[in-house]
Amino acid sequence: MAPRVAGLGQCSIDHIALVDRYPAANTKKEVLDWCIEGGGPVATALVTLSRLGVSTSFIGQASDDLAGAMIRERLFAEGVNIDHLVVRPGSTSQTAFITVERLSGTRTICWARPGGDPLNPAEIDADTIRQADFLLLDGLMIEASLHAAGIAREAKVPVMLDAGRLRDGMLDLIPLCDYVVGSEEFSLDLRGGDHRWALKTILEMGAKVATITLGAKGSYTQTRDTMFHQAAFEVEAVDTTGAGDVFHGAYIYGLLNNWDIARTVQFASAVAALKCTGLGGRKAIPALDKAMEFMESRR
Repeated sequence: MAPRVAGLGQCSIDHIALVDRYPAANTKKEVLDWCIEGGGPVATALVTLSRLGVSTSFIGQASDDLAGAMIRERLFAEGVNIDHLVVRPGSTSQTAFITVERLSGTRTICWARPGGDPLNPAEIDADTIRQADFLLLDGLMIEASLHAAGIAREAKVPVMLDAGRLRDGMLDLIPLCDYVVGSEEFSLDLRGGDHRWALKTILEMGAKVATITLGAKGSYTQTRDTMFHQAAFEVEAVDTTGAGDVFHGAYIYGLLNNWDIARTVQFASAVAALKCTGLGGRKAIPALDKAMEFMESRR
């Protein structure tokens, strides 16, 4: 069965430690909790969609090391198709070490890129993209991302860019994307943190809809006709790791179901908030019924 959503981008293994407060330099700190979880922007967004009942396929690369095996096992267990996850023998997979402060729910991430060569255009199965209803990119492997976006554009498959930061080549990628959802850091890179100008710039580059996410401050979205702010849902946050990734997956869910943009962004905000109630980027991602119940209860 063809995936409803194909995603090309990063996958990783995250080692996450929960502490009461961030440790001072040159000290030791006993952790309150610890977990090892799958991560990566596109990979976690696809896990979100899978839990919401959407068929998905991941396109990317990892190695044949232990981290790579864990990446593949976790995606497979979540129902994400990994037939197009290329394995690079004798290299290293992307890994992150994340410290989460219980007091604030914030996290600090140290990560290493995969040691193998980035995915190249020749390794992309074009039919996986052509047969999908949506394509998600994070822009890290820029040559592969541009190629995939071109395939999607020719096949009239809508494309979303998860713009975590302004990477090399991303200004060439944005015009090939229908939806751009950028972080506060991306807005800072693009327009010095002036979110309204960042949104306007993205639309001028060709996107239909642009959103800038601001964590606890919610998000701003602009279309050709309107601009609005969506407040963040208040929850008892344990860990914000992966909240943006989950937001992107839930956002795509709303678009697949032809919801209006305001409801789509509200749903994405609700699912991302629920994710923050558990340690790790994926543990607390809700199923559809729980997400809908939470959103409706907060109206």
